[in-house]
Amino acid sequence: MNDRISGTALAVAMLNPEAVEAARAAALGGARALIEVLEEKSGLLPREFAAALAATFGLNCLSPEDLELATPDFERMPFAEASRRGAVCVQIEDGGLSLVLADPFDRELREWARFALPANTPLSVAHSADLAAFLARQEEAMSAMTGLLGLSGGAGEATQAIEELSLAAITEDASQVVRLVNSTLYDAFKSGASDIHLESEPAGLMIRYRVDGVLTSVGRVPGHALAQEVISRIKVMSDLDISETRVPQDGRFKVSVRNRAVDLRVSVMPSMFGEDAVLRILDKRNLAEGSSELRLEALGLDADSIRRIRKLSNEPYGMVLVTGPTGSGKTTTLYAALTEINLGKDKIVTIEDPVEYQLPGVLQIPVNERKGLTFARGLRSILRHDPDKILVGEIRDADTAQIAVQSALTGHLVFTSVHANSAFDVIGRFKHMGVDPYSFVSALNGIVAQRLVRMNCPDCRHPVRPDAELVAESGLDADCLRDGGFNFMAGRGCGTCRGTGFKGRKAIAEFLVLDDELREMIIANAPIRQIKQVARKGGTRLLREAALDLVRNGDTTLQEINRVTFVS
Repeated sequence: MNDRISGTALAVAMLNPEAVEAARAAALGGARALIEVLEEKSGLLPREFAAALAATFGLNCLSPEDLELATPDFERMPFAEASRRGAVCVQIEDGGLSLVLADPFDRELREWARFALPANTPLSVAHSADLAAFLARQEEAMSAMTGLLGLSGGAGEATQAIEELSLAAITEDASQVVRLVNSTLYDAFKSGASDIHLESEPAGLMIRYRVDGVLTSVGRVPGHALAQEVISRIKVMSDLDISETRVPQDGRFKVSVRNRAVDLRVSVMPSMFGEDAVLRILDKRNLAEGSSELRLEALGLDADSIRRIRKLSNEPYGMVLVTGPTGSGKTTTLYAALTEINLGKDKIVTIEDPVEYQLPGVLQIPVNERKGLTFARGLRSILRHDPDKILVGEIRDADTAQIAVQSALTGHLVFTSVHANSAFDVIGRFKHMGVDPYSFVSALNGIVAQRLVRMNCPDCRHPVRPDAELVAESGLDADCLRDGGFNFMAGRGCGTCRGTGFKGRKAIAEFLVLDDELREMIIANAPIRQIKQVARKGGTRLLREAALDLVRNGDTTLQEINRVTFVS
């Protein structure tokens, strides 16, 4: 309370006519907004400044939590107008309106409100960053629905493959369903989504994006018939059979966004209410202009992890395995390692499904199962192509596993990935595929298990104190709240992070580098518990320990690491 009183008193003193004119002159001289200069001079935290500003003008102040519960009225003030003016109309309890603004000094905005809104519409103040975050969340919720305005009937004729996605092309398209599909794709690219989920429901279709590994609902398509037309449009674009709705189908198509080709891998699955579709966005950035951009440092790994991966990548032969769930960055890690050793002195061949990055000087072969080019068949052919280093996108079956192991035993350095929960689970995975343990451990140099963890937004992160229940659920002792060993931080949500509290992701890794003792234990079929104990004595750090280090440094939250790693 004392802080708020002192903040208000400071604002009152700051906003006398002489101080405002001085700040206005400074703002004009530096081509900045008056409100920005005043906040800088106040020295207050964002929430304190908003409260002091509201108290000075006699207005209500809305916190980020208040905005979270607010319902915008984009009929009175359209979204584009709200974004441009830095204000928004929200509905209040009695059915009326309130105009929420960040800058009470904005005379143009208040003049607009006087003519455009009902008389005596109350004003409220929110901090500009909080307001930007609120509008960003509304944009996510409505952008994919933009094409739905006025939708009520047929889809029109389906067109050929999309050549270019842009706002101009979307608004000009004659077909309403094509506009809806294209706007959904465009919004997903703009949001940095890795996947688009179109899920059939009794009332229509749910649209969700996966951003930074987390699914977010962005809108609904009303009407069962319209939902079917949207799925049919996706199937036409992917060259799938639109008459077949009872079995799963897989396909792909390509679009161009800002003159850059983007592939989308499509999976269509029958469900209780129709069909669901998942579109994986495969953005193949051309690294020919500067392949050095894709390096291990860019993944956010710590220095020790980078050193270990580089050591494995520079071995003369053997197998380097990267494991983790879908979307954990396995392919990016493999490509970063491959890029660093691609010095033009070795023949490097890859076989992938699909080719996600284009590397100069590397022969890259896309799997084409329709034509009979599988991982196993392609890998057999690669061995006759005199390679030095081979990348196998993923080991999915026993044949591919056997050939990859034999390739590593015959003097090739093989990079590959496999789905498993940890570095130690990979051992059981290969045993299950029937690979001879002696050959496997003789070929294997090391295993890297990794996850991607969302980082706290640097612009809005602040100290927090997790409750005792969360600490216990995270496998920690209550003493960690008292001994100062953990710097618990979390993001509030702001314009920079689009209101999520997280900005960007970092990779964490767990390594199992084989030595003679570990090889003998694996051949002897020793329990995984014993293998893990020996590995930890040799310096192996588990995924959970790497994740806790991020929490200890204030880089992420306990909730986030509990989402991506097992509590040990």
